[in-house]
Amino acid sequence: MRRLESLVDAVLAAIDESYALDLACRLVRIPSVFRPDDPQANETAVAALVAGELRRLGLEVHCEDAAPGRPNVIGDWVGRGAGPLLILEGHSDVVTEGDAAAWSYPPFGATVVDGRLYGRGAADMKGGVAAAIAAVRAIGAAGAALPGRIRVAVVADEEGMMLGVKAFIRNGWAEDACGAIICEPEGNDVCLVQKGALRALVRFRGRMAHGAMPRSGINPVPAAASFVGRVQALEERYRGRHGRHPLLGEPSVTPTVLRAGDLAQLNVIHADALVALDVRTVPGQEPAEIRDDLAAAAAAAAAGVPGCQSAVEVIEERPWTETAPDAPIAGAVERACRRVQGRPPRRRGVPGATDGTFLSAWARVPIVTIGPGDVTIPHQIDEFVRVADLVEACRIYAAAACYALAGGAGPEAAPPDA
Repeated sequence: MRRLESLVDAVLAAIDESYALDLACRLVRIPSVFRPDDPQANETAVAALVAGELRRLGLEVHCEDAAPGRPNVIGDWVGRGAGPLLILEGHSDVVTEGDAAAWSYPPFGATVVDGRLYGRGAADMKGGVAAAIAAVRAIGAAGAALPGRIRVAVVADEEGMMLGVKAFIRNGWAEDACGAIICEPEGNDVCLVQKGALRALVRFRGRMAHGAMPRSGINPVPAAASFVGRVQALEERYRGRHGRHPLLGEPSVTPTVLRAGDLAQLNVIHADALVALDVRTVPGQEPAEIRDDLAAAAAAAAAGVPGCQSAVEVIEERPWTETAPDAPIAGAVERACRRVQGRPPRRRGVPGATDGTFLSAWARVPIVTIGPGDVTIPHQIDEFVRVADLVEACRIYAAAACYALAGGAGPEAAPPDA
């Protein structure tokens, strides 16, 4: 155990805090907001920066398109001899900055003020990406005699349909991994559970008519309104059945869009109405049951309007995930947190889905989500990450990698001889 802690000492001493901050700033300055009509507004420039940085650090680098012009970057730090594969995962895309004039600092300026780095993506999650790369850099600089390999994966489209991580898994990059650290902004708390998500479009079909002669048509709007009420009752049923999860809170079924026609046609009964739903699930809920419940609620709502028809389309399913507290990756991260933070690690749950959803559900890789940045700040104006949290995350990732590769989740583990 002493040898392992000495190795961790050397790795932590090799962390260059100014490098981590500078890299985060360089990443934030690239406006990697995906806009289909703008070929320059995508993840390509971030991928190029990350790939170049990983190559300079001596990693084996591969770049693959998850979709045309939307590259994933995979870089492997290779240790000494056979051993586990640990994935450090992040994403290159960010959400829109919104009204740039509403920001206190330019959204892509990477301004550092009073110990905070401001900019779109500073927390979600270019800070985490920079911390992961800086951690691997320190492991290399310390000459750490670790077996196995660390795979840095910076993928596209997490803020959309998660095409990047899906391609990463399909192409075999997650095979045989002992675990993955998802570098999302969670206040450097340990998250072993995360909510699932189900996105659905529910359509009601009637018959177009003049607003002055409503009985000559079939109005789908009352059916859509009835469905919204039934959805609220369905949410209450789920809450009564599954209760409040200690780390994730309650399940939810949220109507996010209700649409039928447009304001330019107020005198028309339109033939179609649409309700979009964002369903968030907790452990114990099954997607098949939710699909059946939505279909039954839609059918019942349509039945209240003679001649109206309903259809439910599930456009994305993201299952909830739960990593066992005794999983080796959980032990490695928690031990790293105790070492770096000087206290027992705080445990929380992730309220939204992440790339780790598919690493866990599809690839069966145990995941821990932890990273710098307040969980409430992503997607907001004046997004920021505290520089101290960025550095702390870098130290946690570096120590966790040492423990994971050396088998150091338990008290008796020791690294191989140098």
